Amino acid sequence: MNEIKNNNMPVMDVEKAVGLLTRAYAAAINDNDVKIVPSVMLWGPPGVGKSQAVRQIASELEAACNKRVNVTDVRLLLFNPIDLRGIPTANADKTLAVWLKPQIFQMDDSDEVINILFLDEISAAPQSVQAAAYQITLDRVVGEHKLPDNCIVIAAGNRVTDKSVAFKMPKALANRLLHIEIEGDFEAWKRWAIGKGINEKVTGFLSFRRDYLMQFNASGDTLAFATPRSWEMVSNILNCVSSNVDEMFPLISGLVGTGVAIEMRTWCSIYKELPKMEDIFDGLMPPIPQKTDAMYALVSSMTAYARAHKNEMSRIANSISYATRLPADFSAVLMRDYMAIEKGYKEKLMRVPEFSRWVSTKGRYMNGAI
Repeated sequence: MNEIKNNNMPVMDVEKAVGLLTRAYAAAINDNDVKIVPSVMLWGPPGVGKSQAVRQIASELEAACNKRVNVTDVRLLLFNPIDLRGIPTANADKTLAVWLKPQIFQMDDSDEVINILFLDEISAAPQSVQAAAYQITLDRVVGEHKLPDNCIVIAAGNRVTDKSVAFKMPKALANRLLHIEIEGDFEAWKRWAIGKGINEKVTGFLSFRRDYLMQFNASGDTLAFATPRSWEMVSNILNCVSSNVDEMFPLISGLVGTGVAIEMRTWCSIYKELPKMEDIFDGLMPPIPQKTDAMYALVSSMTAYARAHKNEMSRIANSISYATRLPADFSAVLMRDYMAIEKGYKEKLMRVPEFSRWVSTKGRYMNGAI
């Protein structure tokens, strides 16, 4: 999605923003002048994916420019104006004050490296600190300290309307930035989640209840609420601590709220009815679940299993044959999810005869995704 809202700035999901900014930065880097692209300001509610977008830009730039990308993450909320300029000390003959360079400005300026200075939570910083960011965003200097020529500056923060800790940005600073508002979008998030390895119970449940991806309410007092960030935390718990949702329920509740966690726990009971993934990928053709919620769980589980065995193309082929027996809409969702397993995986699938046959018979359900 890409539109202009009443706040007079473009609104887009993380995937769209990453794509456009990566393209712009790559072109500037190829012209040997990253200053062609103005410093960028990413706006959005808490947890929508602003920090994730910066990490993705770094990853995409490494691949596009064949250079190492270093990200320096500066949380301006924790800084005083003096922290950005450095600590004053006397010069050698004790006649002048000099400023020791802060560690955050100690960057590799070699041609093989791209630096990203990420000024996070800039809208939560007091205006005195925001004022100290003037020079960084436009002149790329702070006091006597100059950013290297290979440094990109990106800022991010919550909107004043989010009722988080946020100060109104001075217009002088705002006019130095390229503004983008980040919004949650389920399809874009799911493609990222599959490639990232987000737990299949999280992707499955959110496929069933898309409205639960982002539950932030600026007018509410709830402390635990669902956002893309909190769902990634839930996934980390299920992947690294225990995949048993009943056992992890108190921790999940503390991240996304008790009401959403209860619905997730109830929904996850459907996993007991699913066929074994090994049987599907071994070509044994177990029975197809009949319930709609079980279909969502099945697609999510098959995608997670396929990601874990992505190079076993004969077994992937078996799962595609099994998918031909699913209802057409769920079969199409599964194929779209397979294509998101990793960059270039669609091309691998195109070399699988079973996938080509699926496209010839059901490709019309993909809505142009192939």
